[in-house]
Amino acid sequence: MSISPYLWFVASLLALVLVQKWIHKHLHGVAFLLTGDPEMAVMLYALPLLPGVALHELSHALMATLLGVKSANLTIIPQRQPDGHIRLGSVQVESVDALRASLIGLAPLLFGSIVVLLISAYAFNVTTLGDAVRREDIGAVIASLGGMLSAPDAWLWLYLLFAVANAMVPSPADRVTWPPVILFSLLMLMLALIFGFNAAVEGVGNLLGEGLRWLAAAFTITLIVNVPFLIVIWFSELMVGRVKGQRVAYTSSVDDPPRSGRRKKR
Repeated sequence: MSISPYLWFVASLLALVLVQKWIHKHLHGVAFLLTGDPEMAVMLYALPLLPGVALHELSHALMATLLGVKSANLTIIPQRQPDGHIRLGSVQVESVDALRASLIGLAPLLFGSIVVLLISAYAFNVTTLGDAVRREDIGAVIASLGGMLSAPDAWLWLYLLFAVANAMVPSPADRVTWPPVILFSLLMLMLALIFGFNAAVEGVGNLLGEGLRWLAAAFTITLIVNVPFLIVIWFSELMVGRVKGQRVAYTSSVDDPPRSGRRKKR
């Protein structure tokens, strides 16, 4: 089954964002059920995601360095903010123009996707992945991942994929400068088309399409890898809740702390 790289990219990214939000919310909920203490729950919730959080913050710092921007005070210690928001890690970056700020904010998604593709290609020896991506064949991409569980140390690599995948989506703070950069890029594209630079636009479009294919493939891989972890988290929350006679009441925001409620006896 072949699909447009742009549609594949958008669909897989939206799915990844939704799945990531669910995982973060319910992983935090399981931690809260196990500990019964809000602060201990934050630490327990952050622990499985630690490799991904480290890569996320290092990606910001590395991109800042490549762009000549100063960064400092990198930390991967989770902290609850005054508004209830949980910050799993952070790095301070000096204020710069919107373009460089956007690239720094995008860095975790780019570097995280590269790590996902490298692990898939080498740790799991997915030799047909590249050809499937170039043909935009989602079915072949999924089929090429079928032998993952037979690879040496499969569960270790799957865990690393899980940790990276669920920490690589840029945070709201990372996305603040994106709208003006996107609008400016669209304006430049329109001007190029108006003034007859069709060949240049076509070249940029081909390059962009190739990049989006690989990003979409990385997102698809992470969605597949997340399935067993979704089941484990859901089942753990169900079982722990039944044993303790409690359930977690979730708020509308993924970052708001969960609250426990006594399960009603029937």
